[in-house]
Amino acid sequence: MFLNEIWLFVGFLVLVAILLALDLGVFNKSPKVVTVGAALGWSAFWVTLALGFNVLVYYLEGPQAATEFFAGYLLEQSLSVDNIFVIILILRYFKVAPQYHHKVLFWGIIGAIVMRGIMIAVGAALISAFSWIYFVFGAFLVFTGIKMAFSSGETEDVGNNVVVRFARKFLRVTDEYYQERFRVVKNRQWHWTPLFLVLLTIEATDLIFAVDSIPAIFAVTKDPFIVFTSNIFAVMGLRSMFFAVAGVMNLFHYLKYGLSVILTFIGVKMFIQPWWHVPVEAALIVIAVILGLSIVASLVFPYKPEAVKAGADKQS
Repeated sequence: MFLNEIWLFVGFLVLVAILLALDLGVFNKSPKVVTVGAALGWSAFWVTLALGFNVLVYYLEGPQAATEFFAGYLLEQSLSVDNIFVIILILRYFKVAPQYHHKVLFWGIIGAIVMRGIMIAVGAALISAFSWIYFVFGAFLVFTGIKMAFSSGETEDVGNNVVVRFARKFLRVTDEYYQERFRVVKNRQWHWTPLFLVLLTIEATDLIFAVDSIPAIFAVTKDPFIVFTSNIFAVMGLRSMFFAVAGVMNLFHYLKYGLSVILTFIGVKMFIQPWWHVPVEAALIVIAVILGLSIVASLVFPYKPEAVKAGADKQS
């Protein structure tokens, strides 16, 4: 199994480190606005790289492991879309200049990789030690899916969340931005900039989303290597997806309901697993069909904010 082949973990982490170093040190060395065309190109690159890695998994471990990786990657990619929408709101709230978006997201990805690695290790240990933890994960995902379906879609004031309040209370934070810098010296003292608050908020947001996504992928596979690599490939492609969809965030408005159904389905799958095993191939088909239907519904019945506003004005 992958778990016993430490060199694969090391090799994968080295690959990730090289790609991130090239990203920040070569391709995006200076701040710049990422165009939609460039974002689509990078998105295609990350998807191609993930699919190429899937071929490697097939060659080393066989079709079952390859199917699990693909299902996990598709699941994590779909769940990350909701994360993108929240990140867009955060960057808009803090009025971060577009040319600095990439740097914030880059370091956000670094933190996400570390946090998700720790959470995956803890999740694998819990599943190995306590078989009943599957019921807990399953119940939590069902609850989250139902809650997502009935949520209003309104986002709390990110400027008043606990992370920002804590940082402003215990850290010296400047009132203005200093280009892409996270920390500056003022009056011979180190001060954090608002851009650092943005980074903290994005990291906290990813942690919340990881609490949903990581239990979900354990319903697809118990192999920690597949869980980790599919998660990281989805996270690595998150920035490119962000720049690609930032201007059309209302286009796929029914996707929220599709993700709700997917989370509920995965939760039920985990809950009934001791009595009724759902093959990973069947789960993959269900996830793909639900995603496809939610995207088609969004395109056929486009979002009309003016109609919603008119209805609200009429009621008032």
